[in-house]
Amino acid sequence: MDLIFKLIGALGLVGIISGVLIKNEKQQDVAFIIGGILLLIYSSYIRDLIFIVLQVVFILVALVELIQLSRRKSLWKRMKGKL
Repeated sequence: MDLIFKLIGALGLVGIISGVLIKNEKQQDVAFIIGGILLLIYSSYIRDLIFIVLQVVFILVALVELIQLSRRKSLWKRMKGKL
């Protein structure tokens, strides 16, 4: 069981690292969110409160940015259609 959670944590780490390397902001946020969730699962398993709080904040920030990017794109499309 310990190995499974370490694997989940490692996948989360890979997800966040890949997010840093991705240039597209939406794809970057998705990678951050997925990686963050996987690391949150691992940090919950090891019961590290500081790490848990860090991951929750990290995931929320990435979600907010993803929502803002979606809204900006939607607004841009509406404005472009009126021109």
